[in-house]
Amino acid sequence: MLWLYLHFPHLLLDHVRRSQQTQGALAVVDLAGQAILQVCPEADHLGIRPGMRLKTALGLAPDLVILHLDSQQEANLLEEQARWLYRYAAHITLSPPHGLWAEVSSLQRLYGGLPAVWQTVEQALAERQLTAWLALGHTPLAAQLLAQAGKGECTADKGHILTALGKLPLVAAGFDEKSCTRLHRLGLNTLAEVFNLPARELARRLSPELLARIQKAQGTRPDPKSPWHPPHRFRQRADFIQEVEHAQGLLFALLRILTELEEDLCWRQQDTDTLHLLLQHRHEEATRLTLRTTGPEHRAESFLKLLRLKLDQHPLRAPVISLSLSVKRFLGREAPVGQDLLGDGQDLNEAWHTLASRLQARLGTEALQQLAPRADHRPEFAWTASAIKPASRHSETPEVSGLPARPLWLLSTPHPLAEPPARWFSGPERISAGWWDGQRVHRDYYIAQLSSGQLAWVFRDIRDGWYIHGWFG
Repeated sequence: MLWLYLHFPHLLLDHVRRSQQTQGALAVVDLAGQAILQVCPEADHLGIRPGMRLKTALGLAPDLVILHLDSQQEANLLEEQARWLYRYAAHITLSPPHGLWAEVSSLQRLYGGLPAVWQTVEQALAERQLTAWLALGHTPLAAQLLAQAGKGECTADKGHILTALGKLPLVAAGFDEKSCTRLHRLGLNTLAEVFNLPARELARRLSPELLARIQKAQGTRPDPKSPWHPPHRFRQRADFIQEVEHAQGLLFALLRILTELEEDLCWRQQDTDTLHLLLQHRHEEATRLTLRTTGPEHRAESFLKLLRLKLDQHPLRAPVISLSLSVKRFLGREAPVGQDLLGDGQDLNEAWHTLASRLQARLGTEALQQLAPRADHRPEFAWTASAIKPASRHSETPEVSGLPARPLWLLSTPHPLAEPPARWFSGPERISAGWWDGQRVHRDYYIAQLSSGQLAWVFRDIRDGWYIHGWFG
């Protein structure tokens, strides 16, 4: 088998720099806040290195922006990288806190060779503005050690990989300080020199753990890796170095997250109709916003427009230090209708969903309602208002040719007819109902033209006389 290892030397810093445009030097410090763990290229240019004391780093860069290590956040970020890599390789294994394995020997025929696989991953990393060191190995550990040392090459030659592996110093191979000191006294400074020891000498001079590590790197001991499968949810977070005081400042990070959501949904061949947005404040309780569309959606541009309207209706009550966008509800994607073979034409259902979603985002979910028929012969009770529901693309249009004509403008209360109509066009249509709820009607309806020229829907009640119940255009 052939393994590809991706080592992310400063994943947390890449994440922060993608969320908010900044030109300053950044560094991640340990939980105690005393030692530098990760540095961005700007900080590295100023001479700041991992392992340096924080006081020394501040002496080199007084304006250095400091981020504290968050193990849980790093685990979430690594899972995000595994999620997009899963689109290219089926066998993914996490290597917390900074690495991923991908089995690539089975992908060469699919992509047209190993260089194409390597180039595909590099292009995906560039699009996501991520720094990663890649390496190939005939064993998982060989690929990991070469990637962490920055010595990876696009080659499947086992001899070449072992030669590159043998040049690594013992510290880079993961040997502890005590073992390194003991082996240095024997004149062993590189992995190649350790590899050349006879098996019995190797077992005598190394601890069982180090012996197993050497054997796994060489491939003489099995090193199975359990495959990772993405959870059926989407969640991404953006952290801000500088607090965001206006909703406009959130759009840059939201666009990036929504673009990745669109890619994820397209890969799944699914849509969603619900987004959950969480805004974290430093000294206030978090703000939770839920965006619901009236139909399945996957386009980042549409989501961004709706979120902008939503944020306009909910001004920030405190500066935002981070935001999280999550999706838990996924819908099957249906083929668009009303289009020809080239994809031209207009899907009226989609246009309706877009309009209704924008109105709901601006006015509120409860402010928009739709009319639906109700099983009642009385016109004033034959309809009801309810929340907007997504219409199925395959719903059949009811046959209306056999139904009597009804006016589009129905009066809320029938008005008495002051004078007889000038002309009669149709009728009578008798409606006798309502005996079950105490509001019985017994009417004969006609379409008639009044002396003023208006076309009205009138009825004669057997008890109260003539009334106008609606108008035709």
